[in-house]
Amino acid sequence: MPSIKKHVEKSMQRTGKTYQEVHEWIDEPQHKNERHDITRVLEFSSMFKEKYGEQAAQEYVHHLADDLNGKFNHMMEDIQGLLDNTLTYFGAIKK
Repeated sequence: MPSIKKHVEKSMQRTGKTYQEVHEWIDEPQHKNERHDITRVLEFSSMFKEKYGEQAAQEYVHHLADDLNGKFNHMMEDIQGLLDNTLTYFGAIKK
């Protein structure tokens, strides 16, 4: 998953604003899992819309999407590594 710094950079590129407080809130270590809960996206995006405006709510959703993509990319790399190791072990791939 991208760091807060990377999320802030992406927000700046998309909107011209950092939305640092949004990204820090989402990634606060004590509440990180709860705040990434996709079943609460409407609740949390409404909170950001009310507090900072529509664009902040959209940045919250972008943050979640970026993290989801990061998680799946890491998972696919891990799976590919396991597959390569297994195929090498059985001699199907020569290194």
